Amino acid sequence: MHKPLYDGDCEKQYGFFRPVVDEVVEDYLRCGDLHEGFARVRCTNPDCRHEYLLSFSCKGRWFCPSCHSKKTIQFGEDVPNNILYPVPHRQFVFSIPKMLRIYFKYDRKLLTKLCHCANESLQMFFHTVLGLDDGILGMIMVIHTFGDYARFHPHLHAIVADGLFRPSGTFYCLPKTDLKELEEIFRSKVLAMIKAEGRINDGLIEKLMAWHQIRMSEGRRQRSEVGKRMRPGARSSMHSDFRPLTSDLCS
Repeated sequence: MHKPLYDGDCEKQYGFFRPVVDEVVEDYLRCGDLHEGFARVRCTNPDCRHEYLLSFSCKGRWFCPSCHSKKTIQFGEDVPNNILYPVPHRQFVFSIPKMLRIYFKYDRKLLTKLCHCANESLQMFFHTVLGLDDGILGMIMVIHTFGDYARFHPHLHAIVADGLFRPSGTFYCLPKTDLKELEEIFRSKVLAMIKAEGRINDGLIEKLMAWHQIRMSEGRRQRSEVGKRMRPGARSSMHSDFRPLTSDLCS
């Protein structure tokens, strides 16, 4: 319904019009409208019998501020209380250079492959540091496609158990180590993936690596961010760290 308003200029700046956008907007316009359906809530106390109509919500994320706020709070409470095993965890944020983001804007399937790169990088790094080939990594990862001012900025948030689980259930905590190698592994996998998709060539990769060395020596650029270790039971800080993981419905 909204596609005719999405002209060539919008497509050039924001990417092709995806059907999910239309669905999200339509659901938002129906959210809270009694004409679209409701439930009748009535007190069972014989002395009260008060009742009211509760309109159905769209249950969407990000676009609907009301439903999104509710889901964010629920998710932030559910993760540390019901999902994560009581071991130390750490948040990782994986991002990519601006020069490469345009490929993800017009080919959203690359976002899934970006997740695979991050997962494989973490697996390789943890297995190497701990020396456990059969170790199992515990992780929640989500995709975000925007940054400040709603600009297109594909990046990944991950809450990762700070160690590996053996098949027996024993947990081995990651010792204090330099995470520089993790950045290098992730960078290598991302560039190899984009090259395999036919988006970049060896010449551009060499330029990116040269640019990276200059920027990193100046201490101004990061390819990944790592949060502090979160101990089990630290609910207040854990809750605030988990809230950014609410996934982007329009990714």
